Formats: sequence, C-alpha cells, structure tokens
Amino acid sequence: MRIPRNVFVGLIAAVWLTACASTPSGFPTQPAGARAVSLRSAAQLPAAGRKFHDCRGCPEMIVVPPGEFDMGRDGGEPERYEGPVRRVRIDYAFAVGRFEITNAQYRRFVEASGHAPSGEGCQVPAPGGRSLVSLPGTSWADPGYGRPIRDDEPATCLRWSDAKSYVAWLSGVTGKRYRLLTEAEWEYAARAGTTGLHTWGEELPSACRQANIYDLSAARVGAPVAHGPAACDDGFPGVAPVGSLAPNAFGLHDMIGNIWEWVEDCYEMPYGAGPVDGSAQLTRGCDRRGSRGGGWRSNYPRQIPSFRGRDPESLTSQIFGVRVARDL
Repeated sequence: MRIPRNVFVGLIAAVWLTACASTPSGFPTQPAGARAVSLRSAAQLPAAGRKFHDCRGCPEMIVVPPGEFDMGRDGGEPERYEGPVRRVRIDYAFAVGRFEITNAQYRRFVEASGHAPSGEGCQVPAPGGRSLVSLPGTSWADPGYGRPIRDDEPATCLRWSDAKSYVAWLSGVTGKRYRLLTEAEWEYAARAGTTGLHTWGEELPSACRQANIYDLSAARVGAPVAHGPAACDDGFPGVAPVGSLAPNAFGLHDMIGNIWEWVEDCYEMPYGAGPVDGSAQLTRGCDRRGSRGGGWRSNYPRQIPSFRGRDPESLTSQIFGVRVARDL
C-alpha cells in the first residue's frame, strides 16, 4: 500500500518528536560520535531553529541548518594565525547547545557519575594579569570567584577531558549522540551567517549587547588583566549567567565572550588541506586542543569567531568550559 506523502512526513515528525520527548536513564558506555550523519531527505530534516530537550535537566538544544561558509581569516596574532581562509561545506543539520553548560548541569553529571575534578586547582590570573597561577583548593565547584557559584552560570575550570567525559555521560543518559563541536561547526554556528570580523558588526556598543567581554564594568572592579577594557559596558564585571545577553541569528547565546569553549580538534596552525566538511582534524598538533569564543576577561581583538585558542588538554582555567553538540 502506498502511503500518501503528507502522512509519511507526519509519521517522520511524530517519531522525531517522541524521541526528543523521551527521558531514558542509565550511564554512558561509549563516547559520542565525531560528526553528524548527513540528512539527505527533506522529510527527515528537523526545522532549523527548533529548540528541544532530551531529558529533564539536559541542555536545551537548537537545530542548526546545513550550509557553507568561509572559515578563518588571513590575519591574527603571529603565533595564532587564523588562516588561510578555506571554504567549508557542512551538508548535515546538527544541534548545538543554546547555552554553555551550567554549574547545575555539570553538578548533575558529577553526582551521578562520581567524576573527580582535577586535583591541581584552577588557574587564575596572577597580580598584573600577565600570567596564570593555580589556586589550591579551587575547582569547578569553587573557581576562585571569591563568592559561591550560581547554578545558572557556566561551569568553568574544566579540562578538555572533563568536557569529553561530560558529553560521554550525557550520551549514555539520553541514548543520543552528544559530543563536542568541531572547530568548523563551532565557527559556523558562531558566525550564524555573518561574514564580518565581528558577529555584531563594527559598532563597538553592539558588542556589549551580545557578548560578555572585558569592558568598563570589569575594569571598575579591578579584574587582573594586562590589557585595557573595551569602551562599552555589558553590565557584568565577571562571568555572567548564561543567556544574559542577546543571542546570535541562530538563537545561540554567548558564542562570543563569557567563557572559552573546548572543541574536538587538535590544534594545527596554519590550517592544512582538510578537512573541509565540518569534521574534526585529529591527526596533527594533538599536543594541544582547540578552544573558541573568548571570555569575559579576554582582550577585544580575540572576541571574534575566527580566533583560535590552543591549549593543553590538562588546562583548568577559570574561564574555560564547554558547549555541546548533538547528532540528529
């Protein structure tokens, strides 16, 4: 019997909605996959911009559509050259965390899995802000803010391996394939269709409407950094609760600013010949991992989607956390 097209599409949508609404239990047995499976049929493609949760307490996800973009730029700091520019085609839809993973979400993972934090302490700025020092006794639960953390603030002081452990656990709990974003996926999601140096345009006040950066409010409290503030005020002298500022065109908050976000890739500079399909580069420069997005105490030239952090997996910094991706 031939099923009418409208009925077939409705069945597909119903199955997808049922999967998103389920709340499975359990613990992870395998790490999340490296990239999404391409969706070739329009009937299977979830609507771009759709928001969903896979379980109570799971991160809120937003569907990001397939697309092409020019990744990187022919510029940047000498030791962190951001080019050469290359055309990247992401031919699959995937989901991205609407927000950075919060303290409440990370606590749920720690309590359920028994995951142990680093014993070395979190790295915080030394006086003058030109170097970092490990502060004994600090961890994600006490990053050294001088006050208790808030549940709705992003979890920080996370190593790359902590981020990987979190997405593996989340995959096991939900039965879905959660993972870190690749560098290409991250930049594509952060740009959200923009092509300029900054995602908010060239007007500096617009930066503080979309990104928690080192600005006038941070300078007033004497945050220890070695550079001057941006001439705008986002209202947050330190880390901000997730979603406090305006989202980008994909509906994603804090892609730029607030905290740095670990990505899957090994760090290669300059970019090599590939991959250019959205997948991760995992063969060269694997003594360091990529990090993206800038943070609340980063200088303004680093608050751009093409800027590439390069950090050892063992780094536990007061401004490093994670945003998750999920295969559809």
